[in-house]
Amino acid sequence: MIFDVATCKNMLLFVANGILSNVDMLNEADKLGDSDHGSGMEVGFTAVVKKLSAQEFTDLGSLFKSCGMAIMMSSGGASGAIFGTFFKDGAKALENLQQLDSTSFSEFLKLGLASVMKRGKANYGDKTMLDALKPAVDITAANIGLSIGQIFKLCAQAAKEGSEATKNMVASFGRMKNLGERTLGYADPGSITVALIFSYMSEFTQT
Repeated sequence: MIFDVATCKNMLLFVANGILSNVDMLNEADKLGDSDHGSGMEVGFTAVVKKLSAQEFTDLGSLFKSCGMAIMMSSGGASGAIFGTFFKDGAKALENLQQLDSTSFSEFLKLGLASVMKRGKANYGDKTMLDALKPAVDITAANIGLSIGQIFKLCAQAAKEGSEATKNMVASFGRMKNLGERTLGYADPGSITVALIFSYMSEFTQT
């Protein structure tokens, strides 16, 4: 499968609709917080579907930037800002590109990760979405040259394992840090969303 602009647009729509099918599960995963992580993602990714469906794009950069802007402009709260920032700033690596490959995707992930860390101020190991995102960034960088489908599969596996690992972490960032050891045994909701995003990217290559 060649991941040109049209294919990537369809992939992002597939991912967005996948997230929308998991809203209740994501709210349940946020039960130690406000139980609204899924609702926030619902607003953001509904905006993505609306935005991308109504527009044609000439390059990958404008496509992924529009995805990020749709999330940022619609979702309230920290999660919307963080996920929107990831797509919007990562898109700088894709400006004027017509086809996604492992090299450009790796640069997208690196830029997105750097911006999320700068904006959110969290670090790897703090029990946040970074604990699912960074393993995907690292596995991609270590496997440049594989097909984009293979990369998506590796990212999905790495992000899922990273998210699962947050169950054994005590939250040390954001409002959740106030709960201390009560957060043990629960995966971070944002990390679950990251894992879902990569999972649906991988699933898209098999459709």
